[in-house]
Amino acid sequence: MARDLTKGNLISNLFYMSIPTMTGFALQALYDIVDMMWIGRISASAVAGVAVFSAIFWLVEVLNEIIGASSISLISQNYGAKKYMKTARVIEQTITFKSLMAIIASVFLLLFLKPLMMLFSSDSTVLSSGLDYGYWRTFFLPVFFSSYTNYTALRNIGDSKTPMIIMGVSALLNIFLDPIFMFGKVPLLNVPGFDMGVSGAAIATVISTCVAFIWGFLLLTKGVGNVKISLKGLLRLDKQIDIKLLTIGLPSGIEMLMRNLSHTVLLKFISRYGTSALAAFGIVSRLFGLAFIPLVGFSMGTSAIVGQNIGAENIKRAEKTVLFAILFGILFVSIFVAVSNVFPERVVSLFVQEKDVITVGAQAVVIVSWSVIIASATMSLMSAFFGAGYTFPAFVSSVIGRWFVQIPYVIIAVTFLKLPIDYIWYSFIFAELAEACYSLYVFRKGKWKTVRVS
Repeated sequence: MARDLTKGNLISNLFYMSIPTMTGFALQALYDIVDMMWIGRISASAVAGVAVFSAIFWLVEVLNEIIGASSISLISQNYGAKKYMKTARVIEQTITFKSLMAIIASVFLLLFLKPLMMLFSSDSTVLSSGLDYGYWRTFFLPVFFSSYTNYTALRNIGDSKTPMIIMGVSALLNIFLDPIFMFGKVPLLNVPGFDMGVSGAAIATVISTCVAFIWGFLLLTKGVGNVKISLKGLLRLDKQIDIKLLTIGLPSGIEMLMRNLSHTVLLKFISRYGTSALAAFGIVSRLFGLAFIPLVGFSMGTSAIVGQNIGAENIKRAEKTVLFAILFGILFVSIFVAVSNVFPERVVSLFVQEKDVITVGAQAVVIVSWSVIIASATMSLMSAFFGAGYTFPAFVSSVIGRWFVQIPYVIIAVTFLKLPIDYIWYSFIFAELAEACYSLYVFRKGKWKTVRVS
């Protein structure tokens, strides 16, 4: 059920929007972790291959981000201003443009995935695993992009529970299908499987995502909270909306591209330390996806509330929501930081048994965990900008944190000083500090309060 976020108790609205979002993403992250555990049963090289593909995959995710970031402010502000027909039109155009972007991205990856992966590893097993996993994910990219649109649309008209349910069912289905497709004999159940290895993990993800997309799409065509999309509307272009979809989120898309490029460069430096380091980085990346769940929940919930309140001209209410999001975000991730510092080896050993990977991964978990505390403040501040449709600060923040701080530091530490890999993990803390300082400056300056996109 949709909710008018311009009324009612502010903290209650924040938790109403954030907790279901956290739960949905927690179940998705649970799948990611279980998926990596199953892949870890194959080999550390298989884990490394999937990690390399994931880094490359996020480079094309920028196309999804451009449209998605634009749609957040457009949907929430129009809904907050009670412009329900226009809200539906924005959702329709978002689905159409994301599908087009996904087709472009799929073609790019299908053509260049192998040479891109060869930049990071010459290990034939790593390459084979990454390609087996990656081609399946790439071919069905339009479905992945469109499923994100359904979640965004529902959240920004104030319905946080339905995306949670869809994401949860999708994740549980994925977890159930993974071992069936991956192994010749399904662990625990002791029944025959399809024995498709890493490819099976990708196929399970494709099936569960298709189910999630169809479910969300049918709900939107039936109507939710005075908003109802139509098949006809998907084929009818709206120049005014389309220009906004392509321009509002462009800085955010460039920001994601710059961030993912920095991630890829970082991966290249990590590859100098061998397959064990790549595998450890893949595990840590999945693990920290779990740590960011509370932050993603508060960020998405806050963006929706900010957008609706800006549409209704309730600026003070929007500002207070951001401050509460910072407070609660820090409290939530503190639990993760504590566990990471007390039981790092045990956490990493859930994924692999190779001692070298566990040693490197445990060191990474302890150091990088502290950057999550800083990131919690940054993400909450950024949610104000995304709710307003003021996405340029996200681009500047990423350039400062990743390209002016993290990458130069890593180049010096690895190339010139030839320091151990531990020093790479410290770069995450320095990058997050730089982004947090810039975000706080922009937030206090207040330009985001005057931006209108509806």
